[in-house]
Amino acid sequence: MIRASTAGWIFAAPALTVIALFFGLPVLAAFALSLTDFDIYALADLNNLRFVGFDNYLGLLQDRLFWTALGNTLYFVLVGVPLSIAVSLGAALLLHSRLGSFKPFFRTAYFAPVVTTVVAVAVIWRYLFHTRYGLVNWGLSWVGIDPIDWLGDPTWAMPTIILFAVWKNFGYNMIIFLAGLQSIPEDLYEAARIDGASAVRQFRHVTLPMLGPVLFLVSIITLSGYFQLFAEPYVMTRGGPMQSTVSVLYLMYEQGFMWWNLGNASAVAFLLFVLMIATTSALMWFARRRGAE
Repeated sequence: MIRASTAGWIFAAPALTVIALFFGLPVLAAFALSLTDFDIYALADLNNLRFVGFDNYLGLLQDRLFWTALGNTLYFVLVGVPLSIAVSLGAALLLHSRLGSFKPFFRTAYFAPVVTTVVAVAVIWRYLFHTRYGLVNWGLSWVGIDPIDWLGDPTWAMPTIILFAVWKNFGYNMIIFLAGLQSIPEDLYEAARIDGASAVRQFRHVTLPMLGPVLFLVSIITLSGYFQLFAEPYVMTRGGPMQSTVSVLYLMYEQGFMWWNLGNASAVAFLLFVLMIATTSALMWFARRRGAE
């Protein structure tokens, strides 16, 4: 007879094999590559490849552009993630409400941006936020506000990209929240109403606690996605103006595919990987601690 633990490993083996091949090996390869000066000359002749140890990492830590990209990425994450979760939860609550009408239509409309190509909608948003011809500035002119250079002003470029990212991605989290809301027993709300709880107190003491695991899942997914900011600044601003929208992933792209410093680009990618692992681990520790209290 096969023991239960052995049977579990046998069933998990195909998935673990896929994870090892398509996740573990690329991570190890990126780390190995980051310890070299792999560039366009090494592509032509591997004899030009040299082992440089942690020089790429030390160079990045002394590079002002890396710290600028890291600051921009953290700004995008710290503002965009809570905003995206709040908008997603708000939309899910509206769709779950008994007072809502045309729910299938709005559910589809809210989810549509998720399945739309990011490059296509980013180009449309560029025209919407155009300084002279954009629909946004045209609307602001009706209330007496002067035109704003949304994508050409360092102050407004990143907030515009955050707004675009939230609009593009909130529908995915909305579906997850909606599934979580539909799984909450109605008896809990009835008991709360009998005790005289208002709608706000029901949300605070019934909805949020019951959505705890779902909220944790959405936070992890959103954090991982927002740390990998690339397509939005690539299409909308090309990292400008004045490097105000250069993200860590965009810096990796420039190093690896514009300047062919693949060793340096791998170091950037591995530092981003470590940052994401550290942030996710901290969030998991916080969730376990809250659950133990």
